[in-house]
Amino acid sequence: MSASVLVFRENRFGRRVRRAVDIIFAATLLLLVWPLIALACAAIFIEDGGPVFFEQRRAGRFERIFVIYKLRTMAAAACADGPAPLNSADRRITTVGRFLRRTSIDELPQLFNVLRGDMSFVGPRPEMQSMLGRYEPWQHLRHLMAPGLTGIWQTTSRSTIPLERPEATALDIDYIRRASPMLDSVLLFRTVFAVLSQRGAF
Repeated sequence: MSASVLVFRENRFGRRVRRAVDIIFAATLLLLVWPLIALACAAIFIEDGGPVFFEQRRAGRFERIFVIYKLRTMAAAACADGPAPLNSADRRITTVGRFLRRTSIDELPQLFNVLRGDMSFVGPRPEMQSMLGRYEPWQHLRHLMAPGLTGIWQTTSRSTIPLERPEATALDIDYIRRASPMLDSVLLFRTVFAVLSQRGAF
């Protein structure tokens, strides 16, 4: 794949509307789920002690580095910018962490990232900063848009294609090419189904 494959023309008005929608929905959801986040934080601390949130450097729009927030699902001593667990048998994952990962509750703190403007609800999954050096030149095109909580990769290939693989990048670039309110609505619906069915989660 080459850079000539993608022609990207940003709709500035559309981006402002998307940002307004992100703020409204992120704030509303945080008001609804904060008791669940608080309960999860207590469970994490009781089991393993240490910090309850996991912070990691990720690449956002135009590869601006930001800190992503999650509920910690691995033992405190194992948290770093290392490779993510590949399956539920990874010994770094705590008992509470397995439940949080399976139900995707660990992702809820990313609503703060949406409020801050680091992320959007729908978009390419934000890559770890440490992985950018492994990219082919064309793969950097996935950073033309703000990363999302969910997207094509997250709803179709989360557990089958590693994020750094070219196949995953191709899915993100396909989203950038076809991005629209209708596609976002479809992906959000698929996300709800994937979370409820726990498909691709571990």
